[in-house]
Amino acid sequence: MFSIHQQTIRLYEKEGLISPKRSEGNTRLFSEEDVDRLEEIIYLTHQLGVNLAGVEMILKLQKKMEKMQKKMNSIFESAQQELKQQEEVSKQAVKQSARSLLHLKENDKDKKDEPEIFDVDSWEIEYED
Repeated sequence: MFSIHQQTIRLYEKEGLISPKRSEGNTRLFSEEDVDRLEEIIYLTHQLGVNLAGVEMILKLQKKMEKMQKKMNSIFESAQQELKQQEEVSKQAVKQSARSLLHLKENDKDKKDEPEIFDVDSWEIEYED
């Protein structure tokens, strides 16, 4: 499939770069992931001239980067959720402050024929990004 010698595949397996499953007859069974990894190893060694130690290091670093990316995504999602919660708390605090101010205003003003009515609960509070 990749035009490489079986001995090369054995070497990659011996070095731990690939680990295909085995059939009962001890034939290598390559999964899609194994094929992709083998293709990457062949590209690194044959096209870029990287030695097997370099390939091993590159593969380890790629795996480490994937873990870090997952962790960063998780942290970002948590931060977004926390920000939404804080935004809701802030909106409620602003509405409560507005109610308090209206209450103070009503108590402080002289009685008029028609009192002003404000529906604080229907107010929409928007934040700039």
